[in-house]
Amino acid sequence: MQEKSHKSLYTFSGHQIEGFAIDWSPTVPGTLVTGDCKKNIHVWKLQEGGTWHVDQRPYAAHTESIEDLQWSPNEKNVFASCSVDKTIRVWDVRAMPSKACMITQEQAHDSDINVIHWNRNDPFIASGGDDGVINIWDLRQMQKKGPPVAKFKHHTAPITSIEWHPTDSTVFAAAGSDDQITLWDLAVEKDDSEESSEKQEGDQIDSVPPQLLFIHQGQTDIKELHWHPQIPGMVISTAHSGFNLFRTISV
Repeated sequence: MQEKSHKSLYTFSGHQIEGFAIDWSPTVPGTLVTGDCKKNIHVWKLQEGGTWHVDQRPYAAHTESIEDLQWSPNEKNVFASCSVDKTIRVWDVRAMPSKACMITQEQAHDSDINVIHWNRNDPFIASGGDDGVINIWDLRQMQKKGPPVAKFKHHTAPITSIEWHPTDSTVFAAAGSDDQITLWDLAVEKDDSEESSEKQEGDQIDSVPPQLLFIHQGQTDIKELHWHPQIPGMVISTAHSGFNLFRTISV
């Protein structure tokens, strides 16, 4: 049986090196943002006739490789980026590429920032880095160069994927190179009775954050996870050992 060859709808040759960051806009059909390992970002805009216009001038405020890109779920002209340079930046495409970086969070992690994800309902961005740390950023505080509103160090290896729950704005999932997937809820707080009982039981329990709801294990070299958009609490993950689908009563 002869295989049919398919031509791409459009090819952009402005990226001069490979890249790993890409995201479709959830608010403007056909709009795409791509990033490469030479710190350049380009925005693709769909034109009439099914082709794309890509400005040759890159969004280039980062100093090292672009690792992840995320369009704002609510603001059609705004996207965020993270980089090996340890910064998170927020951009407005209405401005010229050279002046489009509106917010910069310096030293957002102690090492490369691998992944970010934008909360659909609240002005929060979650980030994960090679340091194994998960940070939660409030965009209103980022404008003031403030610290993260939450910081979690449970994973013992780089964070490889992170995603907010599609409907519960306080819940998110993260995956790491330590072969763990963790589910978290920012709304959970430790009460006084729990604190007193844990002091009696020792430091091991006390070191577990109360926001940590669930740990999924059994896969090796986990690369990516996603919440199911229709089935509440369902997560799919991909790893070197295969795919997993799981659902916990915690969410």
